[in-house]
Amino acid sequence: MLKNIEKIATKVMEGYLIQKEEALWLYEQPLEDVVPWADRIREHFCGNGFDLCTIINGKSGRCTENCRFCAQSAHYATGVEIYSLLPEEEILAQAKKNEAMGVLRYSIVTSGRRLSDEEADHMCRIIGRIKQETDISVCVSFGLLEEEQFRKLKEAGVERVHNNLETSRRYFPEVCTTHTFADKIKAIRAAQAAGLTVCSGGIMGLGETEEDRIDMALTLRELGIKSVPINLLNPIPGTPLEKMRRLTAGELERIVAVYRFLLPEASIRLAGGRGLLPDQGWGCFCSGANAAISGDMLTTAGITVEKDKALLKKLGYEVRKDHA
Repeated sequence: MLKNIEKIATKVMEGYLIQKEEALWLYEQPLEDVVPWADRIREHFCGNGFDLCTIINGKSGRCTENCRFCAQSAHYATGVEIYSLLPEEEILAQAKKNEAMGVLRYSIVTSGRRLSDEEADHMCRIIGRIKQETDISVCVSFGLLEEEQFRKLKEAGVERVHNNLETSRRYFPEVCTTHTFADKIKAIRAAQAAGLTVCSGGIMGLGETEEDRIDMALTLRELGIKSVPINLLNPIPGTPLEKMRRLTAGELERIVAVYRFLLPEASIRLAGGRGLLPDQGWGCFCSGANAAISGDMLTTAGITVEKDKALLKKLGYEVRKDHA
């Protein structure tokens, strides 16, 4: 078995794209056999670079969408803090603070199906100031926008757009019914058409199958996505998934390792839920992951930038911006 894993890994490092059946086979192999080869693939394509980013919750709550995992959905009583767009000075101050800590990417995330044209124009003005007053790269997650809005954001200085697929096409209707998987794809392609790179991944532990996880990775590969956040479901009281079993660290390491075989050149980014892991992601960073969201998440506490930088130093990583 180990020789077969080595054979697949060698082919991947030579440019081969593994197929679904091979990924499913890898998923069933002993974790201790798959992980070293996943990490070798990561090193071959990405070196010791580690892309560290932070996010700010620029608009919170009252979301019209019914994503079953989300604390910010208006469909569920979660007690989440509710507010409209944050003041310009607060968003700018956080950008400056993050830059001073050595963070290279700063993402502004807003709740809701999409920002209105007026809100998007307002954010363009704020982003323009961030670009004038800092050197930090700006990413945004503003929902299901159209290409014209993405073009305005790019002109303002946005480099990357975030829009998670969340899960596979097959399982998506079990996660959300107020918008579709096709809506997600359309927005991603619109952002790409506007000249923006896209960060897209999903949440693990929604009730999806192993095959769903692999299918999502294959869709991301088809879309040419090179920044892939992997979130671990943090079951939020008040949401339909509040009693869902939390995945173990070993399960997440297996997902990361197989994703590295499927997406060899990507920045595989540990995102929400990493703070729930006993080792804060150490095992995943040895299993093929080479990026992370640091600091607080949207509605939950995260791991500080200082702790993350110390962890990455021990692992031999160098914090630098990817060019995915």
